[in-house]
Amino acid sequence: MDADLLSLKYDLLEEGLDLERFHAAEDKQWVRDRVFSIIGRHLSSIRIDSLIVEKRKTHPKFREQNKFYPAMLGYLLRHVFNQVHGERYNQIVVKTDQLPVNKKRQAFEKAIKTTLVEMLPRTACYRVVHHESRSSISLQVADYCNWAVYKKWTNDDYRSYELIKEGIKSEFDIFRTGDTHYY
Repeated sequence: MDADLLSLKYDLLEEGLDLERFHAAEDKQWVRDRVFSIIGRHLSSIRIDSLIVEKRKTHPKFREQNKFYPAMLGYLLRHVFNQVHGERYNQIVVKTDQLPVNKKRQAFEKAIKTTLVEMLPRTACYRVVHHESRSSISLQVADYCNWAVYKKWTNDDYRSYELIKEGIKSEFDIFRTGDTHYY
């Protein structure tokens, strides 16, 4: 998929559009159509898991950003590792977009590492890396998939969602019952 998206990037450059990266919320619809077409051809090689969170339903003690995002990320990682039997893997690399504030990055990293230590066998190695999304096709694909799920949940807009739904393995509304003490 990376090669196909890189090729598209060069095609767009030849067509007069200079994109540094693919970003679903910023790209024009005709660009999104082409990116989703490529993602759609590769759905069998990716796994899409989404955690749906309504911030207003979050328990007050988790509403601060330095607690909220790591807690939700930790929950998502636990869910995914339970689904894919994380114990089978001897090396895990978690890649996130570069966070601008070092304090937030440290909180995220701590949450990720805590979850990985809990979920993985002692023999498994893991690394947490933070890359600018513009430098990583996989982060750009994640952005597109997350955007499609977001549009479905917030605007009842299924256009992009329908293009990737075959690759969606889970979509979990963590506070669906209204219970703010879920975790």
